Amino acid sequence: MINEGVHPVLGVNVHAVDYEEAVRRIVAAAQAGQPLAVSALAVHGVMTGYLDPIHRRRLNGLDLVVPDGQPVRWALRWLHGVKLRDRVYGPNLTLETIAAAAEAHLPIYFYGSTPETLERLTANLRRRFPGLVIAGAEPSKFRRTTAEEKEEIAARIRASGAKIVLVGLGCPRQEVWAYEYREALSMPLLAVGAAFDFHAGTLAQAPRWMQDRGLEWFYRLTREPKRLWRRYLILNPHYLTAVGLQALALRIPPTLPPTGSEPAERYG
Repeated sequence: MINEGVHPVLGVNVHAVDYEEAVRRIVAAAQAGQPLAVSALAVHGVMTGYLDPIHRRRLNGLDLVVPDGQPVRWALRWLHGVKLRDRVYGPNLTLETIAAAAEAHLPIYFYGSTPETLERLTANLRRRFPGLVIAGAEPSKFRRTTAEEKEEIAARIRASGAKIVLVGLGCPRQEVWAYEYREALSMPLLAVGAAFDFHAGTLAQAPRWMQDRGLEWFYRLTREPKRLWRRYLILNPHYLTAVGLQALALRIPPTLPPTGSEPAERYG
């Protein structure tokens, strides 16, 4: 394993790992019954932490934050000299994890999205991975949950026999979910963003050449301009400016550790 380590990008700790190492850690935690909160973080995810110190503490309380977006991988090189061969893209990490889980007979629970998307997602994955054991699938409530509902959700997941939970609530809700459920669920919790929609076939992925050149944002913007214009046309330039300032040591955001007293959000 090369380039292994944790490096701050705009105050958010990003782990310099590849798919093989990320999946190894996930499977090991699942087999040992240990908590492991994981997020595949792109520019939008990093910026949510950069702009919100409380959320930055949550992100830095996760166990494994991988560089989902090419610009995050590039920032690791520009800021810290870390040369990863590829990003660790959430949808691909999802497939790599499912393949490893199927081989190791580790049941998976899917949390988030809609009943229709979950139905298509699980059907597609069962066809692709015949050995996959699905412990359960639960759609998002699309609102904040109560403390009682949180305990009920955690109890359902534990009772299902799941060893890994894939979380598809969108950024930053899914990272908050992984942070807040980490202690309640002694298993890996993977925040994987749009992977549910991509693998369900309800949302098209950008062509590989666009992904490799960091242009996936442009492809998604053309598909969902009303929803995504602010994220990409405002946050992307802000990200590049902030990374440039950090590279020049003109402004280095503090890497804030979690305190354990962050306000409860309880997204569901």
